[in-house]
Amino acid sequence: MLRTLRAKFVIGFFLIFCLSFIVLNVTLKEYIRTGNRNIITSDLIDLKNNSNVYVHQAFLINHFTNNDLYFGQMAEEMVGDLHRTTSSEVSAYTVDGILLFSSDETKFTGRPVEDLKLALDGKTAYTIMYEGNAGSVLYSYPVIIDGTKVGILRFAKDFSSLYEQTARILNILFCLALVIFLAAFLFSYMLSRHITIPLTKLTQASTEVIRGNLNVRLKFRRKDEIGRLAENFNDMIGRIDDQIATIGRDRDRLKALIEQEKRFFDNVTHELKTPLTSILGYAEIIRENGEADPFFFDKGMTHIVEESRRLHGMVLNLLEVSRRNADIDEAVPVDTTDLLRDVCDAMEIRAKRYKKRITLDAEDGLVILGQTDRLRQLFINLLDNAIKYSAPMSEILINAERVSGSEAIRFVFRNPGVTLSPDQVASVFEPFYSGDRTFTEEGSVGLGLSIVKTIVDDHSGTIRMESDGGWTGIYVELPAARKGMDE
Repeated sequence: MLRTLRAKFVIGFFLIFCLSFIVLNVTLKEYIRTGNRNIITSDLIDLKNNSNVYVHQAFLINHFTNNDLYFGQMAEEMVGDLHRTTSSEVSAYTVDGILLFSSDETKFTGRPVEDLKLALDGKTAYTIMYEGNAGSVLYSYPVIIDGTKVGILRFAKDFSSLYEQTARILNILFCLALVIFLAAFLFSYMLSRHITIPLTKLTQASTEVIRGNLNVRLKFRRKDEIGRLAENFNDMIGRIDDQIATIGRDRDRLKALIEQEKRFFDNVTHELKTPLTSILGYAEIIRENGEADPFFFDKGMTHIVEESRRLHGMVLNLLEVSRRNADIDEAVPVDTTDLLRDVCDAMEIRAKRYKKRITLDAEDGLVILGQTDRLRQLFINLLDNAIKYSAPMSEILINAERVSGSEAIRFVFRNPGVTLSPDQVASVFEPFYSGDRTFTEEGSVGLGLSIVKTIVDDHSGTIRMESDGGWTGIYVELPAARKGMDE
C-alpha cells in the first residue's frame, strides 16, 4: 500500500516537473521567437524608410516625369547603392513583377514569393525562413512616387547572428531549467521517502499489532507531526497492553470470585441443611413421645434452641451481606470507647469458653460519626474472628487510640496464631472468601471479615491485615467526629 503511495508521489512529481519543464521551454521559445520577430519588423521598417528616402531623393534630383521609365533606368544603380548601404541583397521589379536587376539573383531564386505577390497588390510584406539556427527574411514593398506605384523593391536580409544568439540563450536556459527541475525532483523524491518510509514502518507495526504482537514500538528521532504520530502510536499500544493485562487480571479475579461464590453457597447450603435436619428430627421425636422421657425432652429442646440460634446468626450474616448496596442510615456521634468496652464484656464469656482472655487498652472519648448497631457488629465480628483463630490459651490484645497528626481513630485487634500467607492476607476481605483454614467453630461460613470490610467502607474508613511472626493483626482506621458534634 505504502509502496504504491511512494510510487504515486514519484510519478506525480515526475509528471508535474515534466509538464512544467515542457511548458516553460515552449513559453521561452515563443517569447524569444516573438522578440526576434519584433526585432526583424523594426529593422525592416528602418530598411524601408531608408530605401524610400534614397529613391525619393533620386527622383527629385533628376526631375523625371516618367517615373516608371526612370525606375527601370536607375534600377541597376539603385540596387547597387541599396546593397552597399543596407548590407542586404536587393532586387528591383517592375509594377508587373518583372525582375529589372538583382544584386544576387540566387538569393531570391527558389524562395517563397508570397511577399512579392502582396507587394504587387500594393502591400508591404515579408517572409521569414529558418534553416537550423540560421534565419533570413525576404522583404518586399511597392515604391510610391507622387501617389503612383513605379516599381517593387525586394530585400533578402540575413538574420543568422540573431537566431544563433537566441539559440545559445535557449540552450543555456534549457540546461539551467533542466538542472533546476532535476534538483527539485530529487528533493521531492527524498522528501517523499522521508514521509513514506515512517508510514511504511507504521503500517508494518500496526500489522504486527493486528496479529497480536503488542511489544512492537516505533523509534523516530523526529520532532514533526510524524514523530508525534509515532509517540501517540506507542502510547496507544502501551495503553492497549495495559488494558488487556487489566482485563486478564479482572477475568482471573472474576473466575476466582465465581469459584468462591460457588463454594460459599455450597457451604451455606450445607450449614443451613445440617441444623434444620437436626431440629426437624428432634421436633418429630418430641411430638411423638411428648414428655414421656424427660431427659430426652430436655436434651432435644436444648438442641433445638441452640441450633435455632445458630441459624438465626447465619441468617443475620447473610442479610448483612445482601445489604451492601442499601442506603446507609443516618449517622450519629458514637462513643466507641464505651461501645468497645461493652462488646469486650459481652464476648468475655465466649473467650473463657475457649480458655482465652481479652485485654483492652482504649483511650477515653473516642467519638465517631456512624451507626451504633453496625459499629457494634464491626467490633463483635473482629473480636469473634480473633477468638476463633487465635492459639489455645492465648491472650487477645485490643487497642484503640487517636492517630497522631491525623483526624482518625485506630482500632487494632491482635491475636497469636498461625501466620497467614500473603495471598491469604490479600484475599480475606473479598466477598465469598472462606479461606483454607479449618474453622474452630461449627457454622462459620467465612462472612465475618467481608461484612467488616463493608461496614468500614460505609464509614469512610480503611482496614488492613498483617500476619507475621505468629501474630495476626487487623488495623481499622475510622474518621473521628469533629468537635462539637459529639455534644
